[in-house]
Amino acid sequence: MAQSGFARIRSMRDQLTGSDNKIAAFILQNPTEVRSLTIQEMANAVGLSTATVSRFVKRVGFGSFREFSLSLASLPVPENSFFGEIDQTDDQNKIIQKVFSGAENALEATVNLIKPEDWQLATDWLINAHHVGLFGIGGSSIVALNGYHKFLRTPLHIEQHPDYDVQLMQAVHMTDQDIAIVVSHSGRNHGTLNITRQLQENNVKTIAITGHPKSELAKLASLTLASAAEEVNIRSESMSSLIAQLTIMDSLFTLVGVQLGDKTQAVVERIRGTIEDSRE
Repeated sequence: MAQSGFARIRSMRDQLTGSDNKIAAFILQNPTEVRSLTIQEMANAVGLSTATVSRFVKRVGFGSFREFSLSLASLPVPENSFFGEIDQTDDQNKIIQKVFSGAENALEATVNLIKPEDWQLATDWLINAHHVGLFGIGGSSIVALNGYHKFLRTPLHIEQHPDYDVQLMQAVHMTDQDIAIVVSHSGRNHGTLNITRQLQENNVKTIAITGHPKSELAKLASLTLASAAEEVNIRSESMSSLIAQLTIMDSLFTLVGVQLGDKTQAVVERIRGTIEDSRE
């Protein structure tokens, strides 16, 4: 499932300026009307030329205005409420179905967004790293902790801590022989960017997991694995983005684990034995 025009615009909104920002604002403020507009009609509506609208469409990732227009018509009209399409009249089953649908859409869009060669590059970096540091603040620390919990089952040397100051100190110790995975949905968290800049200063290759591939974090990172959660039924995008980012981390763990084969299996068996001994 390709991302809709609404999704692309929201994910890039912080990076759009001037005429692009004016077009983006018009589209998001008039989600129903824009579906039927021609390129000339949209240009007239925002007071710009058709060439400017055409450049905007390509800048947000579409080959033509027609492709962009069709993407706007392919999904329900986005709403402004926190819970989007969830209605006060929806019963329990309908609410649950919409929540699950949002997660499914986010996963499908994410897997289609990340290039196969990027998965392979990230896997190679991780396997050959001396140490792997996992970084995330606030809600993103959940994804980092999940990665730590999973990668402990591999031969990789993993480090992760939830405290920001400790993460910053951890970044100071890393070298160009190490790999960092930095998680931030917005890609704009001040603390996360401080950590990433420290990693960059130490020449550490950084894999960013973010819902905003044009964010400052993505610009600083060596490689970006973007999660897509903008076109889900529930407008609180971070809800489904979290599911997508956890799955990105699980995928990296699985790719590394499978490639390391017997070495991973040996670690898993030792861990299972130790955990089993701790149970009554």
